[in-house]
Formats: sequence, C-alpha cells, structure tokens
Amino acid sequence: MQAKLTLVGAGPGDAELITLKGIKALQKADVVLYDALANHSLLEYVSENAIVVNVGKRKGQHSYAQFEINQMIVEYALKFGHVVRLKGGDPFVFGRGYEELEYARVFGIETEVIPGISSSVGVAGANQIPITHRDIARSFWVVTGHTSDGLLPDDLKLAAQSSATVVILMGMSKLDEIIAIFSENGKKDTSVAIIQHGTTQKQQSVFGQVNDIQTKVNESGISNPAIIIVGEVVSLHPQYIEAYAESLSF
Repeated sequence: MQAKLTLVGAGPGDAELITLKGIKALQKADVVLYDALANHSLLEYVSENAIVVNVGKRKGQHSYAQFEINQMIVEYALKFGHVVRLKGGDPFVFGRGYEELEYARVFGIETEVIPGISSSVGVAGANQIPITHRDIARSFWVVTGHTSDGLLPDDLKLAAQSSATVVILMGMSKLDEIIAIFSENGKKDTSVAIIQHGTTQKQQSVFGQVNDIQTKVNESGISNPAIIIVGEVVSLHPQYIEAYAESLSF
C-alpha cells in the first residue's frame, strides 16, 4: 500500500464533462472525498469497497473546515492508500486544491493533479458564449467574488477598467457591489449573463446589462451557485442573435 493523494477536477456540473483520466482515478481510489459541487453521479465509478465521504462546503453550510479536510486526506492516505479528492470545476481555480496538495506533501504523501473544466470557461462555452473573440474581447479575467476577508478583491476594480471579458465566481451575494464597480467605470450598458447550476438539468440563466441585471435577478430568483459574465461577448449568445434576426425580418 502506498499513500497517495489525487486531486480530480469534476468539471462544472455535467457528469460527462469529467476527463477520462479523472474517471480512471475514481475507479482506482481507496477513499473518495467529494465536494458539494461535484456531480454525485460520478460516485458510480467508485469501487464498492472504497470509503466515500461528503466533505462539501457551500456558503453558510460547511460540513468540514478546510483544515479538517486536510487532516482527513492525510489520515485516510496513510491508513488506506489512494485518496481521490473530487472537486467541482478545476482544483486550482478557486478550489483550494494547492492547500490540500501542500499539506499532504509535508507528510511525504505522493501527489497528482488531474485538471478539470473550470466553470469560469466551461459554463460560458456550453452556453455558446465565447469568453474571448478576436473582434470583441482579446483577453479575460476570472475573479473571485468571495475572498477570505469577506471583501471583493481589488483586482475586480482593475478588471472593470479593461475591455476584457470578466467572469466572477462566488459573487452573487455581492452582486450589488459588483454592479456598482462596473457602473463607476462607465460600463452601465455592458452586457451581463448570470448562469446558475451551469451545464446541469437545473440550469437557469438571466441576461441583461449592468444597469438592469439586479432587477432581472430579483425577478428570476437566481442565486448561488452561479457565475457572472460581464462583457460584450454575452451579446453573442444565441438569444441575442435570434432577437436581432427577428428585428430584421419583414
């Protein structure tokens, strides 16, 4: 038996968006510690002899603190062997994956990372919104809306000044502050998409502009977990193209 930790990115929600390598890791796992945002149907790939533990964290509902998860990884790896940490999206995109990797290494545990499709790009792509476009957006920012100190990151203010597409994760609780930042930077008419439970059967979305998106969100009832996309690329979503085509019809 060799102690090992494998971080596996489960993708943005659709179970079929995990990589083949990620599935193979689940099949070989002695222990699986999975997140709330990882599609639970992926556990069907896990051996019936493996230990499976839900360590999911959602806003205001933490079954385990991060330091407890770190300790569990080490304890299970040293006792049972191969631990797979199944994390929603990609382990290194606001997933605290490196913290878990670093902690395991201190105890001499072998580590591996299997990347996943981050919701920051995967959800937009699945909804036919290109986060880059050679004529509209030549770069993009991915920013957290929830830092450890409870404030929005200063980088968001820099992103709002750019012509780039801005994708904000975990930002719904601060949507009013986010809107204010973009408004202050002359972006009141910039297109916005908010997509909840992206790539899953529960997906809901709302589209608008910086100046009216809060009202539309209130009317729709959309909340976390959701991604916020701010940028003119949002206007390339099929519903905008269809509306434009209808406006040209006679």
